Amino acid sequence: MPMGHTATAQAGSGGLTATEHRLANGLRVVLSEDHLTPVAAVCLWYDVGSRHEVKGRTGLAHLFEHLMFQGSAQVKGNGHFELVQGAGGSLNGTTSFERTNYFETMPAHQLELALWLEADRMGSLLAALDEESMENQRDVVKNERRQRYDNVPYGTAFEKLTALAYPEGHPYHHTPIGSMADLDAATLEDARAFFRTYYAPNNAVLSVVGDIDPEQTLAWIEKYFGSIASHDGKQPPRDGSLPDVMGEQLREVVEEEVPARALMAAYRLPEDGTRACDAADLALTVLGGGESSRLYNRLVRRDRTAVAAGFGLLRLAGAPSLGWLDVKTSGDVEVPVIETAVDEELARFAEEGPTAEEMERAQAQLEREWLDRLGTVAGRADELCRYAVLFGDPQLALTAVQRVLEVTAEEVQEVAKARLRPDNRAVLVYEPTAPADETDADPTDATDENEEAAK
Repeated sequence: MPMGHTATAQAGSGGLTATEHRLANGLRVVLSEDHLTPVAAVCLWYDVGSRHEVKGRTGLAHLFEHLMFQGSAQVKGNGHFELVQGAGGSLNGTTSFERTNYFETMPAHQLELALWLEADRMGSLLAALDEESMENQRDVVKNERRQRYDNVPYGTAFEKLTALAYPEGHPYHHTPIGSMADLDAATLEDARAFFRTYYAPNNAVLSVVGDIDPEQTLAWIEKYFGSIASHDGKQPPRDGSLPDVMGEQLREVVEEEVPARALMAAYRLPEDGTRACDAADLALTVLGGGESSRLYNRLVRRDRTAVAAGFGLLRLAGAPSLGWLDVKTSGDVEVPVIETAVDEELARFAEEGPTAEEMERAQAQLEREWLDRLGTVAGRADELCRYAVLFGDPQLALTAVQRVLEVTAEEVQEVAKARLRPDNRAVLVYEPTAPADETDADPTDATDENEEAAK
């Protein structure tokens, strides 16, 4: 039977509680009762993402996320979607640098179905994985790449900036979507080996949140997951640590058919799970978190040189986090004008720090976001898994906002001064080109423009 303990409500948790358990095969289970509405959320995080991939096989973690919806021993084809949606539930899965997750939100009386479905594919996906399903989902992922990356304005920005910010050979150098060449190269045996290595109960955390009976829920989990064998062949991810500062400004100019010029930049910031990362989150919220932020007020409202300006944090636990700057210019404004204004605002912030009013507003904004995540059963289930997988303790999810509220203005200023500098960023500049049909109409003009850009 599962072993576990019950956690009492901690200070700063808003009265939320969670209990932790572990099956004999290593599966970690986190339960959180919430009888406000008659629904239950099931969330399953596997400790595998693109950082676990090797050169030549990028995109395999994301491809496998899709393969998990292609049927298992007892569920054929598209049956997982059909059964969940037919029972009135919703479902999906996502892949990131650091994890792959699967989740369902069900009417409470259909919880057993969701648990059975997740257990069936964890324990028996290889029985259904064949060349046909492999080719089917390979094409789906390649089409997703075309739609979300290759054929939309600014679609390659995330991939390009990530490659600049993390050096060649770094586990975060490539994004989860993977390359077309690597997706083509992946074999059925690659997929089977990937599943055996990473899709084991001792490499996963299962959370169930909502209108549940914990004793009955644990009994179902033991019934459906308890007989799945563990696997000990997983290698730890490669070291993702880097110096605090890049030491130089890395830069790339992209000429594409985009609506407007854009300045995008990625700053190297502290790893998630640290007080310094919380301070960085507050700094970016003051600087670029919404229409009351400094950059928005300066660039959009005052100077009117931009139509949009944002600065947000991509939290990462196994490597430096990234501060993500995104500014779209107004009219014919040149990027250097925007860049000069951004640097002025960052330098002023590093020199003066946030005001008391800005700190209060930024902390309230992050607190509201935390409440939004934990206020739904699905959001809370995801957060409990996140803290269990990345930091070893799901209880941290319930007190995360308290740590943000304890950060001081001096700490926010300190991280801004140390990290938000020109020599600690990768920069991407988008310059619009004429539409293809216009360019084709006058090849002489196109040649002249290309020659001028190359000077």
